[in-house]
Amino acid sequence: MSLEFILRIVGMIVLGFGGLQVGVVLADYAGNPPEIWALVCALIGALFGLILTPHFTTRPVRSVYEYVNQLPMQQLVSGSFGLVIGLVIAALLSIPLSSLPKPYSEFLPLAIAIVLGYIGASALTLRRRDFFELVRGRMPNMALGGQEEGALTVSRQILLDTSVIIDGRIADISKTGFIMGPMVVPHFVLNELQHIADSSDLLRRNRGRRGLDILNRLQKEALVPTRITDADIEGVEAVDEKLILLAKQLGCAILTNDFNLNRVAELQGVLVLNVNDLANAVKTVFLPGEPMDVQIIQEGKELGQGIGYLEDGTMVVVEGGRKHLNQSIATIVTKVLQTSAGRMIFARPDTSSK
Repeated sequence: MSLEFILRIVGMIVLGFGGLQVGVVLADYAGNPPEIWALVCALIGALFGLILTPHFTTRPVRSVYEYVNQLPMQQLVSGSFGLVIGLVIAALLSIPLSSLPKPYSEFLPLAIAIVLGYIGASALTLRRRDFFELVRGRMPNMALGGQEEGALTVSRQILLDTSVIIDGRIADISKTGFIMGPMVVPHFVLNELQHIADSSDLLRRNRGRRGLDILNRLQKEALVPTRITDADIEGVEAVDEKLILLAKQLGCAILTNDFNLNRVAELQGVLVLNVNDLANAVKTVFLPGEPMDVQIIQEGKELGQGIGYLEDGTMVVVEGGRKHLNQSIATIVTKVLQTSAGRMIFARPDTSSK
């Protein structure tokens, strides 16, 4: 039995009883038998209690909880401090204000408390970075949820997008310890994964199911927590745009391998961790003049070229390698190119090894 259902029953009883009392009073004024008035008003009160109680109890509390849950800790702490400071000042001002003649002495202290509380919370929220810098200057060992010196983001949380979950490499990366903060999957990303998994297209359906399997692996095997959040951005439909706005709101980075999302997020000042960039960064470095063994598996575009691949997927173009098709040969690196699509190595057969 849910709390909302229990509160509906309690509200129905309370307002029903209140309606009963109102019916008796109305019957006295109308001069009619009180039974009919009491019954009608009690039924109306019970109906209003059954329908309206959640709108005044659980739902406002849930809305406040969801709003507070979306706030960065730095903003929440600074706003709370500002509210307390504003209320303290209002309490000091209420002493002289209470000596004013009525009705000013009755409503002015309350009005001043509301105004100064709002101003204090707003001012310290807007100047929260200066506030935390001041606090860290006084107490250098306390971070208080602020951004540490040299940190790239306010929060260590990392938002995962749909593409990086489907890609699957994040499952292996998460077990290495390189990701230091919790990985967060917004519910709208999970909905997109489920929509892809339910697609009528076989390829999309398999990709979606793979993404759900990877997410399950992350929750079981990752060294850092992987959690689903209900945090959402109202009034925005596109998943990528929601992800960027949520990252700005939470002060965290986005983990993706989507090139377009990467560029748009960077233009809006959001830190992006791209799995493809990481893969390119950890590939084995070869310099011109170094030897390597390559398996020639196909012909190149140019005359006489042969194409091979290293274990990490790097393409190797071997000049004069076409005649060694389906053979493993020793080569010498002649040039290394880094492109937006990845790294490409040019080489020639090592004639000195014969």
